[in-house]
Amino acid sequence: MKDQTKIIAALLAGAAAGAVLGLLLAPDSGEGLRNSVADYINDLVEAAKDKAQNTASDVKQYGNNAYNTAKSKFNDAIAGAGAYHDEIADEAKGKVSNAASNAKEYGQDAVNDAKSKVKSTANDWNNTIQNA
Repeated sequence: MKDQTKIIAALLAGAAAGAVLGLLLAPDSGEGLRNSVADYINDLVEAAKDKAQNTASDVKQYGNNAYNTAKSKFNDAIAGAGAYHDEIADEAKGKVSNAASNAKEYGQDAVNDAKSKVKSTANDWNNTIQNA
């Protein structure tokens, strides 16, 4: 973009210098020459303003595009992080549920084993008392 702007500026400067030189060498009255030079300079100024506005518009558009691209990538990253969070949370819930289920089974086995031992001990005492 910078090279293109430099080329256009050089062309405009060369055209202006050529036009001024041509007008100065042309057989015209002083007032007519001054009016012609003034008109030409005004045209060049308008052309430069138009180019500056177009360049500003291009820069603004480029900035908007860059902003929208960055915003889109950021939103995608946030969505990906949210999905990863949900996946990890679901996995953790499953592991906790499995651990709770295993603990419940272990507790039931322990309770049943304790009941069996208490019952066996009670039966042994009962038999000892009845046989004595």
